[in-house]
Amino acid sequence: MTKPPRQKSQPLLRETDLPIRSRPRKPRDPAQPQLPFDPMPDRIEPCLALLKAKPPSGPDWIYEIKWDGYRIAVHIEPNSARIITRGGHDWTDRFPAIAAAARKLGVGTAILDGEAVVLDAEGRSDFGALQRSLGGRGGRQASGDAILYAFDLLYFDGHDLTKMELSGRRHLLEDLIGESEGTIRVSQEVEADGATLLEAAREHGLEGIIAKHRDSTYRSGRLGDWLKIKCIQSESFVIVGYEPSSAARGGIGSLLLAAYQGDAFVYIGSVGTGFKEKEAIELRRMLDTLKTRRAPVAVDKKGAVFVQPTLIAEIEYRAWTDDGKLRHASYKGLRELQDNAAIYKLPE
Repeated sequence: MTKPPRQKSQPLLRETDLPIRSRPRKPRDPAQPQLPFDPMPDRIEPCLALLKAKPPSGPDWIYEIKWDGYRIAVHIEPNSARIITRGGHDWTDRFPAIAAAARKLGVGTAILDGEAVVLDAEGRSDFGALQRSLGGRGGRQASGDAILYAFDLLYFDGHDLTKMELSGRRHLLEDLIGESEGTIRVSQEVEADGATLLEAAREHGLEGIIAKHRDSTYRSGRLGDWLKIKCIQSESFVIVGYEPSSAARGGIGSLLLAAYQGDAFVYIGSVGTGFKEKEAIELRRMLDTLKTRRAPVAVDKKGAVFVQPTLIAEIEYRAWTDDGKLRHASYKGLRELQDNAAIYKLPE
């Protein structure tokens, strides 16, 4: 996507144009316990974007493209790097190229927040391709195609940056990574009006945009400092059964889906498109190990095979019908439990 020209960011507290590079930190001198180093946290709960129908306006907001992949934090220490999923699981072995690139950044200590993605031929993030590169749900394959779009810097050179405003953290992040087009890249701030950018994202087939308050500190949870505005709706639903078909790929005519309403599951429709043959065959195998005679939801589907509500599918859709069913749904892939995907909740 062609982006409007953006002003080159100015490095913080420096007059040189050389990129920031820190040296590995030496052990703290016990005789000087007052040195202002912050201990590196094992994990920081991520800041999450709140879904909104329209982008905010005004100079207090910055905008980025919404990437469709796995949210990860990259913890860098001298000669080592760990990759932690949103759910707190160590996936360093699943993203070896990102870990190797992180070790080469030349920083002593840092925590990068970003999204691991696989890009299609047009440069758009493709969740299904990312899943396939990892061997599918439950697979243990390492992805050699995934790259990291980093959008925040939470810890740098022995200092906790979560209390710093976003604009300052982005300056440091851009100086650290530079304009690299390698395995680790900066998720660029786009200088544009939110409504204009959202329309451009629609035209280019992107999932949506993210708006962030430029003066916000990094606060864990979904508190409204970050907002997501989607071009195409995409949410996680639990699979409660399938309609078999001798003509369809993998023998799956459609998947039966459910969402939460309170503490119970409610049927919200089916999806019969978006499957690739290899995925469908593997999905049918997994579903057949979860068969149950008792339907998890109230649904009248003659010939349907019901399964335990264990597998979570990412589904694209255009809208909801008046009776609470998905319209124009398409299957994107299965979510990993380690990704801490949240099953969609209907209003009560």
